[in-house]
Amino acid sequence: MNKNLGKTSLKRKRRNENPLLDYDRLPRDLRAWIANAELPWRPRSVLKAYERAFSKTGDRNKAMNELNNIQHRLVAKDAIVIWGKNHPKVE
Repeated sequence: MNKNLGKTSLKRKRRNENPLLDYDRLPRDLRAWIANAELPWRPRSVLKAYERAFSKTGDRNKAMNELNNIQHRLVAKDAIVIWGKNHPKVE
């Protein structure tokens, strides 16, 4: 199971849920976001982060931008560990 995630320093957990069903239940824009994401996101994690951002901003576009910002921070954090501080994604 872990081989399809590649090399990462980010936390992974086994869960007893149906990610495909969770994905199908997401709104269309969140499904599209996950399909183009740089990391292997869980549908429930995306929904939770989106709802939190939407409740703060009240704007769908700002909430989607917050998802991008969260992902950018996670990639930068992982890039340091995996590829070193000279990787272009490292801030």
